[in-house]
Amino acid sequence: MAERPAAEIAVPSKDPKEKKKEEDKKLDTKANGVKDEEEELSEEDAQLKSELEMLIERLKELNTDLYRPALETLRTLIRTSTSSMTSVPKPLKFLRPHYPGLQELFETWSTSENKSLFADILSVLAMTYSDTEPRGTLRYRLLSASLLPPTSEISEPGSWGHEYVRHLAAELGEEYTIRQEGEEAVPLPAPEADSDAPKSKPAPVPGTIEDLHNLGLECATFFLGHNAEPDAVDLFVELEIVDRIASLVDANTFGRVCAYMDRCVTLLPPPDDVTFLRTIHKIYLQFSKFPEALGVAIRLNDAALIRQDFNASGNPVMKKQLAFLLARAQIPIEWLKASASEDADAEDEFPEDILECLSNTQLSRHFKEFGKEVGVADPKSLEDVYKSHLETTRSGLSANVDSARANLAGTFVNAFVNAGFGNDKLMVEAEEGNSWVYKNKDHGMMSAAASLGLGLLWDTDVGLSHIDRYTYSPEEWIKAGAFFATGLLNAGVRTEADAALALLAEHVENQSVPLKTAAIMGLGVAYAGSHREDLLTLLLPAVADDGVSMEIAALSALALGFVFVGSGNGEITSTILQTLMERDDKALDEKWGRFMALGLALLYVGLQDASDATLETLKAIQHPISRQAQILVEVCSFVATGNVLRVQRLLHLCGEHLDALKEKEQAESAEGKKDENKDEKKEDKKPDDTFQSFAVLGIAMIAMGEDIGAEMSMRQFNHLMHYGDPIIRKSVPLALGLISASNPQLPILDTLSKYSHDHDLAVALNAIFAMGLVGAGTNNARLAQMLRQLAGYYYKEPDCLFMVRIAQGLVHMGKGTIGINPFFSDRNIMSRPAIAGLLATIMAFTDAKAFVLDKYHWMLYFLVTAMYPRFLITLDEDLESKPVTVRVGQAVDVVGQAGKPRTISGFQTHQTPVRLGTTERAELATEEFIPYAHVLEGFVILQKNPGWEKEDTMQM
Repeated sequence: MAERPAAEIAVPSKDPKEKKKEEDKKLDTKANGVKDEEEELSEEDAQLKSELEMLIERLKELNTDLYRPALETLRTLIRTSTSSMTSVPKPLKFLRPHYPGLQELFETWSTSENKSLFADILSVLAMTYSDTEPRGTLRYRLLSASLLPPTSEISEPGSWGHEYVRHLAAELGEEYTIRQEGEEAVPLPAPEADSDAPKSKPAPVPGTIEDLHNLGLECATFFLGHNAEPDAVDLFVELEIVDRIASLVDANTFGRVCAYMDRCVTLLPPPDDVTFLRTIHKIYLQFSKFPEALGVAIRLNDAALIRQDFNASGNPVMKKQLAFLLARAQIPIEWLKASASEDADAEDEFPEDILECLSNTQLSRHFKEFGKEVGVADPKSLEDVYKSHLETTRSGLSANVDSARANLAGTFVNAFVNAGFGNDKLMVEAEEGNSWVYKNKDHGMMSAAASLGLGLLWDTDVGLSHIDRYTYSPEEWIKAGAFFATGLLNAGVRTEADAALALLAEHVENQSVPLKTAAIMGLGVAYAGSHREDLLTLLLPAVADDGVSMEIAALSALALGFVFVGSGNGEITSTILQTLMERDDKALDEKWGRFMALGLALLYVGLQDASDATLETLKAIQHPISRQAQILVEVCSFVATGNVLRVQRLLHLCGEHLDALKEKEQAESAEGKKDENKDEKKEDKKPDDTFQSFAVLGIAMIAMGEDIGAEMSMRQFNHLMHYGDPIIRKSVPLALGLISASNPQLPILDTLSKYSHDHDLAVALNAIFAMGLVGAGTNNARLAQMLRQLAGYYYKEPDCLFMVRIAQGLVHMGKGTIGINPFFSDRNIMSRPAIAGLLATIMAFTDAKAFVLDKYHWMLYFLVTAMYPRFLITLDEDLESKPVTVRVGQAVDVVGQAGKPRTISGFQTHQTPVRLGTTERAELATEEFIPYAHVLEGFVILQKNPGWEKEDTMQM
């Protein structure tokens, strides 16, 4: 391309107006240049040039017998010269000036096999004219194919070399796009593009869309055979035939193709992303990669595919591994059973060992063993977490702290820190009558009793007997706490006994509000993601009943949202919509409205466009809650997709009434009534800005799970914090906590640390909680130090101090073994119940004064659906623990890189079981065992490598 302007600039040098001397000089240098160039040509090159010119002369002669040998020789010369990677091949360089003449010559020939070969050669030469004649290469390639007699075959595009194929692929994409935009009207767009061509009649690119597709398949086959998998995928994306790649890949290329396609998914607009996932799934199944295929099916949330993948493997051990994956994603067991109409012969019951894996029943046992292995089995006291001797407070000043408040904070810290180990001193191991419950007042007792459920998490056998004694308490709050504890205990674990349902169902209709809410939410948490129809009949009446308070209706809707998360259940949707339409404005204005909207939104987690009808219906509701619900439903539908257009829409909402306010203020200042109106306006505006808070959280929801989007959103949050209204500033820290849960990156920690000293206490409070979320279960020393400083800084602010304590509890969650990041399996698969739990907890903080700091602090326990041990435990084929050496290091993205680069960096070698951070990855240190799973995370079953010992003896 650089040569063209040079030629154009040389033209004015012959301008007659210029001085004679200058002209002479220029002509001299020009002649010298030509001479030099001639001299520079080596003997070999000069010979090649004259040979090429002679061949072209032959083509211009009348004797047609000379054409074939001349063309054959040209073809051979061009093909043999494309060896050098760095320079333009010599024949192309020498033939370039003759290209226009050859084009004209081509038009004069009659149709024959020779003309087809000529077109093929012109197609290669057209590469040198691609800037002035777009798509020339493609045009002649298709012409060459069309001129061939049916008996003979056209040469492969690859025979002209890699650069030619890449050129052809680029032009294919261009031509396809032009045709799609011009409604496949072939002749119209192409001639304009080709109008520079020195021909009397500019010709369009011939051929149908099908021809373009076929040529694309040839190019892709070449790419796949030459380690250019990404090019093949990109070409198919442009030609919109991605699904056809499944037929081209082989055992050597499928892994790289799938890895590249997987990385593209978050960058594609719907519905392309789903097409990609389905294609990846098809390829994995083709090569019997069941765990990978099942992972993709879970991401698609497609019950039929999940069942098909689970039953595809005949190997019982592989089935156990798949069962572990399904249990981690909390896929309803009912999905795996064939419906009666489909398959009457299908086995109804699974073997017991597979059912155990599916139900997570062994999770508690393995978790406790893991705790012993890593040396954290002993319970931690509050002082071990607070380390108040390191705090910077002056002694004697903290005496005015509200002791009930401090004890309540202690309840949560104890619950989160000792979660799952079932041995904490305050609750589980406490003697009768000396329990921590009695150190709390009223509603504090409920959270204290409920903390039992967290302490005994996943341990359904022992747990129920501990909780049971509190269910007979005369104190209503304690009883309610015990009910909620029953639900928490069963979170993510399915048992035959169905204890939670058996114990709590009867209390859903209880007259007492605390007992009723505890039973409803207990069921919601215990059966999160299970899609159980029997819970629908139990909880739905409370949503529709106008007689019950908004609190009960909203919490019932939320519980249903938990249970049916991501199901798009029509019955629940219509009932909640009906309720939102029929309830009077006073009820909808209550603080509980947001939870009803959230319950509706959770039904659509990850369903993308399926929520369109619901969004349209919501627009009909004449109340501010309609706008809140629309945003929540939309962001839940597109959670973790990185959909840019949705994020832009949310940013518009965040900046919405700033400008309007400014205009109003300017108008009012002219009238001089500025101050009075400000108060009035606050009154008017008050109920209607909650939606902005949800819009901010929505940006985090859509951007999470994809690093580039998350990084870009950080910058937007920074702007919102500078220029946003109080409601927006209050929500930014929560969004930061959500986008980086259990993943303490330094920039985020520094930002939150800054916000935690904000002059607006609501912002500071949320920033402190967000610090807890970001560091949840990481034991991050830097974060612990920041929180200790904050405890000293806020020693006179009971609310903030309460929050600092809870954040400290979260950072040491499960003594550093439990995380709340909703993504697993190399951060590829999103757990829907975890999203529900995180979102519900954060929703309570959009108005912390009304919920968490009031008497609904038990909402912090919603996090339990997102809590999961961050371990790697290797098991043998009988599911007994099997220690092996593994390397653990920071995960490195190696997609599209050549060869077999290292997938982890800065690794350390450990013996399993081992703890994995959010951004860490493990790989086996030796090849003695072959893992059944594709990602070493959670439970991994190993198989002895039969060829391993032989290698060992060979080394001897």
